Amino acid sequence: MKDILDLHTHTIVSGHAYNTLYEMIRSASEKGVELLGVTEHAPRIPGACHPFYFINFRVVPRTIYGVKLLLGCELNIIDYEGHVDLEPRHSKALDFAIASIHDPCYTNGTAAQNTSAYINAMKNPLVQIIGHPDDGRFPVDYESLVCAAKEHRVLLEVNSSSLHPQCSRVNARDNYITMLELCRKHQVSVIIDSDAHCEADVGNHARAHALLEEIGFPEELVVNSSIERAAGFIPRLNDPIYTGGASK
Repeated sequence: MKDILDLHTHTIVSGHAYNTLYEMIRSASEKGVELLGVTEHAPRIPGACHPFYFINFRVVPRTIYGVKLLLGCELNIIDYEGHVDLEPRHSKALDFAIASIHDPCYTNGTAAQNTSAYINAMKNPLVQIIGHPDDGRFPVDYESLVCAAKEHRVLLEVNSSSLHPQCSRVNARDNYITMLELCRKHQVSVIIDSDAHCEADVGNHARAHALLEEIGFPEELVVNSSIERAAGFIPRLNDPIYTGGASK
């Protein structure tokens, strides 16, 4: 499977990652990643940056070391209504956003409540990707989740880090199999991401690829093969900077 994207990564700005922005981009360049998304954690994660970080993205070039760059945020879903933890005045400069449930920022509910949290977050125009919807500690109704992703044209993430044997997320592999079979049934697209917190993991989608291959998941439902395919879900990618036209 052709795979040129990695849109979920973190730098030292997130507080618990280990490399700088330019180190992560250089690593992407060395590994043949053509489009890198850097998505620092939003403020409710312990140690994350001040919201002011997200208002100054205009100063950063969108092509560095030959790699196209998207600057976004991994937003924390904070309640069953799908609210997130970055105010509009701080989110206006984002190229895109991932919305995720993280233990320190969210009170676990029933499967219906957790599903409602995800679906309501999908309605937020900031959100183009639901991050690691795989953690058995936060049970969800996967059929409802998949159908909502199709309705709201939001990508569901297959997070390679979740499949690491030492990851704290619970039952990710089995939950992904359930989710992916429903994505196949309903023709819903997914994105593979590394969730890299270290330059060594940039573009490392090996565990996700192995799982997709094991279940024979159709390549046409994975957007990682081209920027154009991802642009169907992430409006910023229709900018000439990413499509090959003149830069702004």
